[in-house]
Amino acid sequence: MWRLIPARRASQRGTSLVEVLVTLVITAYGLLGLTGLMSSMQRVESEGFARSQALMLLADMTERISAGNPQTAAEVAAYADQSRAGLVAAAGTGDGQPADCSAVVSGGARDVCEWSGLLKGTSEKLAGKPVGAIHGARGCIELLTTPDATTGICRPATFRVSVAWQGMLSSAAPGNACGRNRYGSEDGARRVLAEQVTVGLPTCTVSD
Repeated sequence: MWRLIPARRASQRGTSLVEVLVTLVITAYGLLGLTGLMSSMQRVESEGFARSQALMLLADMTERISAGNPQTAAEVAAYADQSRAGLVAAAGTGDGQPADCSAVVSGGARDVCEWSGLLKGTSEKLAGKPVGAIHGARGCIELLTTPDATTGICRPATFRVSVAWQGMLSSAAPGNACGRNRYGSEDGARRVLAEQVTVGLPTCTVSD
């Protein structure tokens, strides 16, 4: 036998269905927002990882220069002169350096060649291909002051080592020129870290 549902109970059931639908819509919007937040957090985390890698690459070359102790103009040029170091561009991505540096003469040219490999990620390989690099890593070495061991001058060589790479978020373009115009039309995604290193003159006399 059929039973009629009172109007008030039917209304209550209808209201409950609407509430469920509203809850589903709110939950869906919340999940979309959470997805966006997680995506942003992942980009920030990737930026932080790339920065830490760049710091290690920066330290590698500053330590190489300090250990190499370049004193003469030729020794200094082996680090800071791109043509002398065998570079067609900043070290790293697209620099033309050989994959095997064993044939490169020891000293600054060898250090730059090996540093180039690190910038390209050759320290880690998967199926024979380098995978350990940060995106578009490039390294620049500038000579800020030339060494002069003349008695009474004793001016040491000072280098500025920079590491540039492609970031994931756009911001203000860095003033450092390393890698400029190498990352597309928007230079705000270029990241640069730099450090200066000074090489002392142990045999120089300050005055007579």
